[in-house]
Amino acid sequence: MISFVGAGPGAADLITLRGRDRLAQADIVVWASSLVPEALLAHCRADAAVHDSSVMTLEDVLRVYEADPDAAIVRLHSGDPSVYGAIQEQIDWCLEHERDFEIVPGVSSVSAAAALVRRELTIPKVSQSIVLTRLPGRTAASMPERETIAAFAATGCTMAVFLSAARPVELQAELLTGYPPDTPAAIVVRASWDDEHVVMTTVADLADSLKATGATTTVLVLVGPALAGAAPRSHLYSPDYAHKFRRRSMPGSTVGRPA
Repeated sequence: MISFVGAGPGAADLITLRGRDRLAQADIVVWASSLVPEALLAHCRADAAVHDSSVMTLEDVLRVYEADPDAAIVRLHSGDPSVYGAIQEQIDWCLEHERDFEIVPGVSSVSAAAALVRRELTIPKVSQSIVLTRLPGRTAASMPERETIAAFAATGCTMAVFLSAARPVELQAELLTGYPPDTPAAIVVRASWDDEHVVMTTVADLADSLKATGATTTVLVLVGPALAGAAPRSHLYSPDYAHKFRRRSMPGSTVGRPA
């Protein structure tokens, strides 16, 4: 069995219980030292064979899979493997070669960043959508033409921008085509790692703020009005909002309250 396991955003205790168990059972682990903290390997058996994918090509990784068809293999990906995880070509290989595999979800860096910023990303009447995207870079050919940061910014949604901190001026220019200059932004560096930190800024000051951090990798930029101050109350727990588990109750009413 090949298990594609989400390592979570960084902290060793933010891997899921299932992911931890798969690591503990693995004969072989393939991980990226450039993206996943070494502390995650503490969950592995002492006799597990460990390969660092940061110096490997896809073909190198597939050769590991091919050489050990009966082994319990964990391919440890940063964050959640479904987001910029580059797992689809590995899944296709498993299907072609009739290898059993599973995907173990991980805590996304978006969740870790929102926790560090201490904000909900979907605020009623402000933003009910989150877009995960990036600037086109060396892999620009992978980016569909219609999926631009400028196009998403025009909706006013909450945006989580990956893999773009190395080009702060270009990122700011794209965001300013849709967001007002005073729209709040959060620069989250190495969320959940021991040296995590966050810089609150605005779209107008984003480029300078990004440059000042000195960080170009393991950076997530959150943008949107949902990051602003006090939010309107959610309908979900309002006393005058009913659903199949709770009846509507007016202020002062005892309906639905425990005796």
